[in-house]
Amino acid sequence: MTIVADYKLLRRGARISTLALLAGLLVAASRPVRAEEGQVRGEKEVNVEASRVYIFVGKVGLGHEHGVVGRVKSGSILLGAKSQAGEIVFDMPSFVADTAEARKYLGLEGETPASRQKEVTANMVGADVLDVRKFPTATFKIASALPLKNKSDAGNPLYRLAGEFTLHGVKRPLKLDAEVIAQSGGARIRGSFKILQTDYGIEPFSKAFGAIGVTDELAIHGEILLGRPRVAASRGRE
Repeated sequence: MTIVADYKLLRRGARISTLALLAGLLVAASRPVRAEEGQVRGEKEVNVEASRVYIFVGKVGLGHEHGVVGRVKSGSILLGAKSQAGEIVFDMPSFVADTAEARKYLGLEGETPASRQKEVTANMVGADVLDVRKFPTATFKIASALPLKNKSDAGNPLYRLAGEFTLHGVKRPLKLDAEVIAQSGGARIRGSFKILQTDYGIEPFSKAFGAIGVTDELAIHGEILLGRPRVAASRGRE
C-alpha cells in the first residue's frame, strides 16, 4: 500500500511540475516585447500608409540630381526567418519626382517648381523608362531575414534581407542590411541598396544627345513601418 501511494504521489507531482512548466512557457510567450530589447516577434504586415521609398537619381552632364518618393502597395516581413521571410510590393504609379519631402530626405538642396516636378515625373513613369502602365508594381521577395552580430550606429539590431527584386519585369538577386527600430506593436525598418537601371532593361533618361541626363545607378532607400501581426486569410482581417 505504501509503495502504491508513493507512486501515485510521484505521478501527481510530475503532472504538477509539467503544468507549472507549461504555464511558465505561456507567460513568457505572452510577455510584451519592450522597445529597448530591439526584438520584433512574428510576421508583421507593412503599414502602407506610413511606409515610404526614396530614390536618389544622379545627374549626367548638364542634368540635375533628383529625389523621388513612392509608396508601398502591400507586404509583410518575418524577421529572423531562414526562408519565406515575406515580401514588399512597391506601387510604381505612386512615385513622384522632386517633392520637398523627397529632396529633404535625400539631402538635396533647393526646391523644384510644380511644373518641373510634373515634367520629370512624366518622363520617369512613362513608357521609355519605368513604363508603369505595363509594370505597375515592383517586388522584393524576401527569402531570408537573419540577424547580424553587429549593431547599427544607434545601437539597434541589424538584419540581412536576402531575396529577389523584380523591376520592369526583370528579376535579380538582392541583399541589403536593414536597421530595425522596435516600436509598440511592430518596428520601423530602414535600409538601402543600389541598382543599375540597365540591369533591369531600363534605359536611363537622357536628351540633347546625352548632354543632359541621369545616371544608370539609382540609390533606393526604404522607410518601412511594420504594423500589426499578419492574420491568416481564413480568419479574415480585424
